[in-house]
Amino acid sequence: MYFYLSKTLGLFAIPSILIPSVISCGLLLWLARYTRLGQRVTIAGFLMLLIAGATPLGTALLLPLENRFPQWDATRGAPDGIIVLGGALNTYVSRRRNNITFGPSGERLIAALDLHRRYPAARIVFSGGNASVFGGRPESELAVRFLEDFGVTSDLIAVDAASRNTTENALGARDVAAPRPSERWVLVTSASHMPRAIGLFRAVGFPVEAYPVDWKTGGWRDLRALPVSLLGGFTRLDLAAHEWLALLVDWATGRTSTLFPGPAR
Repeated sequence: MYFYLSKTLGLFAIPSILIPSVISCGLLLWLARYTRLGQRVTIAGFLMLLIAGATPLGTALLLPLENRFPQWDATRGAPDGIIVLGGALNTYVSRRRNNITFGPSGERLIAALDLHRRYPAARIVFSGGNASVFGGRPESELAVRFLEDFGVTSDLIAVDAASRNTTENALGARDVAAPRPSERWVLVTSASHMPRAIGLFRAVGFPVEAYPVDWKTGGWRDLRALPVSLLGGFTRLDLAAHEWLALLVDWATGRTSTLFPGPAR
């Protein structure tokens, strides 16, 4: 039930959907002869649109997420295993075209290949089913195909094909990896997603080391730059809003013990 609620109700918390909805409501009120209220709601919606799309608000919200965990320290030696979270592939296009097509977070699988090149004995666990509310074949099938095409032997690959969100990723990856207390596992996911992922993995008793990838910002200097288009501003704001809201919900519902998990907790 939580999965379906998060996928449906969560849509209306995304700025690119919320703000047009506010404007639409204002126009409907206006047409319904609630003229003054309709005007106020419509003006408020357009102001929100301007702030969201034409200011660095999205960047300001995204930077703390992406900067929360530093790059992985390779000087500690080889890891025993690598957890790669789903979301790296466009499953619809890949299957329609019978070819591997990356999604916005494709760097997750590229990083897994790079880690395999450096640490060929490390096991790889790909955690990703189908996140659609309508179901379908899991992303893990395509991920395995991609990894094997680039030389990773099947005996080193294990999959969690049932996970549909990060909470299920943590549980599924833990069960598939079955880590021993002495083992070191790295978690590969997008930098903005890492705080939430680490918090949920800790909550299920699976300590992992952060291996952030797929940054969308270049650093704090990005705050000086305005988006080149409304779409550019919304792209970062949508991503940041999704992660901050999910962090808040996970903490409020007891899924994690810390609102903003970091390297030391």
